[in-house]
Amino acid sequence: MRALVVGASGGIGAALVAALSARGWAVTGLSRRGDGLDVTDEASLSRVLGRLEPGFELVIVATGALEIGGHRPEKTLRSLDPAALAAQFAVNAIGPALVLKHALRLMPRDRRSVFVALSARVGSIGDNALGGWYSYRAAKAALNQLIHTGAIEVARSHPQAVVACLHPGTVATGFTEKYVGAHPTVTPEVAAENLLAVVAGLTPAQTGGFFDWQGKVVAW
Repeated sequence: MRALVVGASGGIGAALVAALSARGWAVTGLSRRGDGLDVTDEASLSRVLGRLEPGFELVIVATGALEIGGHRPEKTLRSLDPAALAAQFAVNAIGPALVLKHALRLMPRDRRSVFVALSARVGSIGDNALGGWYSYRAAKAALNQLIHTGAIEVARSHPQAVVACLHPGTVATGFTEKYVGAHPTVTPEVAAENLLAVVAGLTPAQTGGFFDWQGKVVAW
């Protein structure tokens, strides 16, 4: 079995590579640091993914950013910055959607395959009772819509495929360390095990869904 992890140098991405390798998967890990893969640059995606041979039963997009260019999550409307908002969309929504665009040819049509992008519960509109974090929330909500819409199309050419968004929980990484406070966290290793358990249980009937680390449906 072959797996592709995009964002393999990050905390969760590296843990996913290790966990899949321990299970006997042949894992290809790609990252900006190691391979020059920039998910916000379609030419980069086309070049790097274009070198790969088809036959990946699992593709995981583990990229993402909470702070970009020194812009922290907004607490008020007064803090909204157009450039920061656009950067969030580029990294957290457009990038993973472009990975799906270019990775689809790598996924088999004649057997089960899974494409998942790491989203976040704060991207849920229905679950938003606190406000704030405008750019990050909006970008993750856009990611959910892009992946859901892509899943509808993918089902026509890859009827056994699952395309979904996963919320990994609050993971103790450099990504989250400034913001977790007293919120319970898990290590990247535990998060990876949880995510792979969810992946193993997903069926084509669930394609287009948004699930948390326990496999429970998250409200759009």
